[in-house]
Amino acid sequence: MKWYSRGGKRLFDLLLTVPSMLVVLPLCLCIAALVRWKLGSPVLFRQVRPGLGGQPFEMIKFRTMTDARNAQGEPLPDEERLTPFGLWLRSTSLDELPELLNVLKGDMSLVGPRPLLMRYLPRYSTEQYRRHEVLPGVTGWAQVNGRNALDWPSKFRLDVWYVDRMSLLLDVKILFLTAWKLVRREGITQEGQTTSSEFMGETGSLEGN
Repeated sequence: MKWYSRGGKRLFDLLLTVPSMLVVLPLCLCIAALVRWKLGSPVLFRQVRPGLGGQPFEMIKFRTMTDARNAQGEPLPDEERLTPFGLWLRSTSLDELPELLNVLKGDMSLVGPRPLLMRYLPRYSTEQYRRHEVLPGVTGWAQVNGRNALDWPSKFRLDVWYVDRMSLLLDVKILFLTAWKLVRREGITQEGQTTSSEFMGETGSLEGN
């Protein structure tokens, strides 16, 4: 489906994203008010992530953590800053809703490998780096096949599998599976951890998604 990768995917994203943003706008306003009340400002979490070809872009999400710091002024570990409300936002993926703006801008697609952290770029193998041959996605093949419960090598194999087989039908399938997984609340975290472990490269892994 070369036509899809050359422009059809962008059209597909816009046809779904524009009406979706109108539908979820009231929900986003309610979530923003709750984040402001429970976590304070800023309401949105902004972070530079690698996009197509590894080029940086600013991804936005709803904030899920406090800004609590230790005596030295350093942020406390994720599990200490992630509140029950923030954990609920993550488990329902409602914190991801602002990423629709990234899709509208063209920095992301609805479906594709999740944008991870800039510092991971030099840690990828040549094959793993191929996940950047397409736009990053709000959801992806790895997300519907285990999400954060997967280890890093498995995630990257699924990402590259998607890159090689990207199509309209596959994207539709992934979106339907994403809705199903969200209802079942599957694969939200790795066992024994609050957030994803850090990817340390080929030799092992110590926020990921």
